Amino acid sequence: MFISEITWSVSPEIFNVGLISIRWYGFLFAMGFVLGFIILNKIFSKEKKSKNDLEQLTVYVIFGTVIGARLGHCLFYNPEYYLSNPVEILKVWTGGLASHGAAIGIVISVYLFSKKKKDMNMLWVLDRVVIVVALAGCLIRLGNLFNSEIIGKATDVPWAFIFKSVDDLPRHPAQLYESIAYLIIFLILLMVYRKKFPNLQQGLLFGLFLVLVFSFRFFIEFFKEVQEDFEAGMTLNMGQLLSIPFVLIGIYFILNAYKKSSPVKSSK
Repeated sequence: MFISEITWSVSPEIFNVGLISIRWYGFLFAMGFVLGFIILNKIFSKEKKSKNDLEQLTVYVIFGTVIGARLGHCLFYNPEYYLSNPVEILKVWTGGLASHGAAIGIVISVYLFSKKKKDMNMLWVLDRVVIVVALAGCLIRLGNLFNSEIIGKATDVPWAFIFKSVDDLPRHPAQLYESIAYLIIFLILLMVYRKKFPNLQQGLLFGLFLVLVFSFRFFIEFFKEVQEDFEAGMTLNMGQLLSIPFVLIGIYFILNAYKKSSPVKSSK
């Protein structure tokens, strides 16, 4: 087979000034929130919701994402170390964020926001937030690509990447697979929102997000190198095991959304 691997030796840094370093990962992570705010601002304006509420929601979601992602990594992947060294949990800059933890953190942050805003239903908010979360996921995985992390298994496919900072093996660009998938999911969610507005069934987009994102996450793990040593002997790795309940919860919300929107048959 003809192989034309792509040699990946791009610096994770965009530029640095003295001790200050601007990295692609941080830039793309931040852009996820910026673009998300812009898109949600249009949605909130369309549905006559307050921009002030959106600004508060954004703060909640930022904290929920970062805290949830960090705790998810620490508690799902290496609990013994981090529980023995709790101060290390605070060192977010050393790396280690988990998407499953981020998902939980976002749901909790939206719940707390909705508790404060009695006129904004939690599912209504989640249905809008997940649209931009999918886009943020796309950008974050591009950041992982620039960091040459979350690499795929060795392969001979023509589009394989050789991550020079890791080794000289051609590998699946798993980060790119996920990034493209999340971009497609973002477009699907946005299309469903536009098509069904203003009669969008409550919980439908949230359920679709969980099913699409975590079904793909389950599948793509077969092409990734294990993230932690303890996963090496597992039939399903930690990412796959954590994805299963998210998919099941998503199916529940989809079915529930359609059930509530179905007309009730009169008894004879």
